[in-house]
Amino acid sequence: MVQQTLDQSPLFSRRCIVVNGPVIIGAGPSGLAVGAGLKIQGVPFVILDRADCIASLWKNKTYDRLKLHLPKQFCQLPFFPFPPNFPDYPSKYQFIDYLEAYTKKFEINPRFNESVESAKYDKVCGLWRVQTVVHDCEIEYICRWLVVATGENAEKVIPQFEGLDEFGGHVMHACDYRSGESFQGKKVLVIGCGNSGMEVSLDLCHHNAFPSMVVRSSVHVLPREIAGKSTFELATSLMKWLPVKIVDNILLILARFSLGSLDKYGIKRPLIGPLELKNTKGKTPVLDIGTLQKIKSGNIQIVPGIKKFSRGHVELVNGTNLDIDSVILATGYCSNVPSWLKESDLFSREGMPTTSFTEGKCGLYAVGFTRRGLSGASLDAIRVSQDIAKIWNEETRPLCHSFM
Repeated sequence: MVQQTLDQSPLFSRRCIVVNGPVIIGAGPSGLAVGAGLKIQGVPFVILDRADCIASLWKNKTYDRLKLHLPKQFCQLPFFPFPPNFPDYPSKYQFIDYLEAYTKKFEINPRFNESVESAKYDKVCGLWRVQTVVHDCEIEYICRWLVVATGENAEKVIPQFEGLDEFGGHVMHACDYRSGESFQGKKVLVIGCGNSGMEVSLDLCHHNAFPSMVVRSSVHVLPREIAGKSTFELATSLMKWLPVKIVDNILLILARFSLGSLDKYGIKRPLIGPLELKNTKGKTPVLDIGTLQKIKSGNIQIVPGIKKFSRGHVELVNGTNLDIDSVILATGYCSNVPSWLKESDLFSREGMPTTSFTEGKCGLYAVGFTRRGLSGASLDAIRVSQDIAKIWNEETRPLCHSFM
C-alpha cells in the first residue's frame, strides 16, 4: 500500500493520509524525475501540485516561440532520452510532449489542484506533516521524507515602479506573454534583459512592434553556438581540463569575435566572467538567438533604468522621456518555499536550500535549486531518489512473513 487514509467519510472536511514513502511537492520536470527514480527502485510516493497539469510553468507561463536554450542531450530527464527525430533545440511544445510521455512511461500520477498550505517537521515522531486544501477539504499527509521540487521559478517577480498605476496602458508579466501578434504597431517597453526579455523583444520585432528594452545593469551575452558547436557544450568540455576563470576568458574572446563589442549599443559585460557569475550569483548568461542583430539594426532600442511612469510615458534615469503603449515585465521569478515550509532554518529567505540536498536533513530534500538547469535537476533527482530508496529498503519496507 502506498498510503493509508483516515477520516474518509463525506461527513468530515479533514482527511489524514499516511504515505509509505516520500511526498514530492511539484509536478514539473524535477518532481517527475524524482518520481521516475523512485518508481524504478520500487519506492512508493505521492506527488502534489497546485496546478491542474504537469509542468504548468512550461504549459501555461511561457511564450509560444520558446525553445530549449541548451541542446536536447543536456535537457533530457533520467532514464528516458528525447526521441531521435526531435531537433537539437526542441520547442516548448515538443518538450511538453516529452514530459507527457515521460509521465506515462513511468506511470506517475500526480495529485493535481492540491495547494500546499504548510509543511512542518514533527520532531516528536520524526515525520513531516504536509497540509493541503482541495475543494474546501483540508488534507494532511504524514510522511518520513519530503522532497521540495517546486524549483527556483515558482512565482513571478513584479518590482514596484513610481507612477506605474497612473500609466494607463497595458502592463503584463512575461509569464502571461504568448506572442507579439496583439502588439503590432505598438511601442512596447520590455523591462529586463535576461533570456526572456531578449526573446520577447525579438518576438515583438517579428510581429512589427517597436520594442525598447531596459538594461539597468551589466549582462553577459554569448552566442548560442560557436563554429556550429553549442557554447554550453564547449564550456562543459573545457571545464573538465581548465579552471573556471580560464574558460571564462576563452568564452569572452570567442564571444567578442562572434558578436563584436556591445558597449556602443548600451550592453556592458560584468567584471566577473559568465561561468563564475553563474556559479556564485546564479545569474545566467544570455544565449543570443538573433536579438543582437535586431539591436544593432535599431529595431530594438536599448534604454537605461526607469525613473518613473506617467500617463502614456516613461521617464528614464538619464532624463529621456519615451511614449509607450504597453509594458512587459521580464523581471524573472522566485521560489515560493518560504511561504509554506515552516522549518525556516532549512531554506533561506530567498527560498533556496541552506544545506546540500544530499544531506536529507530531517528527511528533507530539494531538487531543482542548484542553478544548473534541467541537467542539474536530473542529477539531483537521481541522487535524491537513490538516497531515499536506500533508506527505505533498509528501514521501512514491510517485512514479508511466510507461513507453513
